[in-house]
Amino acid sequence: MSRILRLSFILWGFIGAITSYGQSPENEDLSEQGPDLSEIFSAPKVLWALAFLAGGYLSIRIVSKAIQLLAERTTQYRIALKGLVPVIRILGWVTIIFIIIAGIFQPPISTVLALSASVGVAVGFASQDILKNIFGGIMILFDRPFQVGDKIEVGSHYGEVTEIGLRSTRIITPDDSLVSIPNSVIMNGSVSNSNTGEANCQVVAEIYLPITIDTVRVRELATEAALVSKHIYLNKPISVLFFNQVMAGRSFYKMRLKAYVMDIRSEFAFKSEMTELVISALQQEGILKVDEGIMSVDE
Repeated sequence: MSRILRLSFILWGFIGAITSYGQSPENEDLSEQGPDLSEIFSAPKVLWALAFLAGGYLSIRIVSKAIQLLAERTTQYRIALKGLVPVIRILGWVTIIFIIIAGIFQPPISTVLALSASVGVAVGFASQDILKNIFGGIMILFDRPFQVGDKIEVGSHYGEVTEIGLRSTRIITPDDSLVSIPNSVIMNGSVSNSNTGEANCQVVAEIYLPITIDTVRVRELATEAALVSKHIYLNKPISVLFFNQVMAGRSFYKMRLKAYVMDIRSEFAFKSEMTELVISALQQEGILKVDEGIMSVDE
């Protein structure tokens, strides 16, 4: 609702600017030659414009919500469907504004052209940060470093993209917090994308193990643990890597179990399940003792 109020204020400002321009002393000749501005912006036309604006707003909201609900019911086409939402919103608003100006008010082209330069300069100076964010939002939609449904990391924030707006991009973090990141920040910084438009993504479970373990056998058990998970995506490889890590003067193996989750929404459930299955398998094999201080850490 706040968006439609902002658009209403912009619409009223546009009407006031054209009206004042037509009525200014230096443009008396232009106003005498052109059509009556009170007729162009008559009360019925203004009411029709506001009604069309409200109807367009509701239509965009309903269509966007329907697509999002449909996307949540599928895994294969979830990312593609969510990627349509910002495109539909922008095209919808462009169409609505064009119909209101060209179809309802129909101001003289000469007046619109005369005002475009002065209004553009005024808006540019008054809202440089907003314009940077809008430009960033447009570039994100065309360059597509990520799309709605992707898991991205921007600075210290990591989560799933839920909305790409003209001013900001919203993500949901793993702890269910909504974070709004200005598009200008995204364009001027680095963005890490976990899945790049695909439904699956790589998940890494890190487990610290004693230096005395049999790495060959542990690799076999870790691979089997990943394979039995209900979240595993089998079309991509599983890898198990070992690195030496020194903590508190003692050497450990840091094992990195890399596998792909079928649905990015199950990323952390898959990571937790792999960790639990590996530890359980190592204990059952007698490779790992309970008092050996094993621990799993998040990245």
